[in-house]
Amino acid sequence: MTTRENGSEQGPVIRDNRKIDPETGQVRERAMPEPGDILDSAPEQQQAGAEPKEDKGAVDSRVEELTRQLAERTEDLQRLQAEYANYRKRVERDRAAVRELAVASVLTELLPVLDDIGRAREHGELVGGFAKVSEVLESVLGKLGLESFGTKGDPFDPTVHEALMHSYSSEVTETTCVEILQLGYRLGDRILRPARVAVAEPAEPEQDATSAADAASSGESSSGGSSETPSGGSGESASGEPSSQPAGSGDGSGGATGDDSAKAPGSGD
Repeated sequence: MTTRENGSEQGPVIRDNRKIDPETGQVRERAMPEPGDILDSAPEQQQAGAEPKEDKGAVDSRVEELTRQLAERTEDLQRLQAEYANYRKRVERDRAAVRELAVASVLTELLPVLDDIGRAREHGELVGGFAKVSEVLESVLGKLGLESFGTKGDPFDPTVHEALMHSYSSEVTETTCVEILQLGYRLGDRILRPARVAVAEPAEPEQDATSAADAASSGESSSGGSSETPSGGSGESASGEPSSQPAGSGDGSGGATGDDSAKAPGSGD
């Protein structure tokens, strides 16, 4: 028996290191690199290590460009979002304004009806079913935001009051509404109709003194005329001057008697 047959000695081992399979013609995959391959690939690894150093600057510039574009896109998105939010607010504000104008227009047309209801209530004619209808109408208008204003004794405000009558009074210290001729109405901050009132201002001291002097002079003139009236045949006029008319000449007999007495002595001749 030979040594090969006993298995104590192995035959030569042949390794095929060819990269291309001669039978299939495809590139072979090697699990473990050979020492020769490691030495051969050292220059390639050095070149590969140099290439990333060159690409690092390009990568940084690319990152900066992408960061800049991202910031621009973010700003555009924020601007667009802000414009949309402003658009929504503007639309809602316009919608509320249009609604307020429509309600104000309707309520303005109903103000004469409320005036008639108020006059009927003052005269005691608001009774029966008409009273119920008026209460429902006033309740509905109140829910829509209609408010009445104008009370006797309120300070006069030209922005909400319309003065139709003016007078002076010593009972007030400022311009005051002493009488409400027609109620005013408002819808929120919008004045639908100002309150029509009669106002009174405090009397000025000079005016009071002038009124007192006029009253005193008129009283003196009336009393002086009664004391200077002539009585009987005093021969003085109302002004205190002697009268040119002789006393007793009212009936004409006094003059005739005087002439006869003057001619009496001559009658004896």
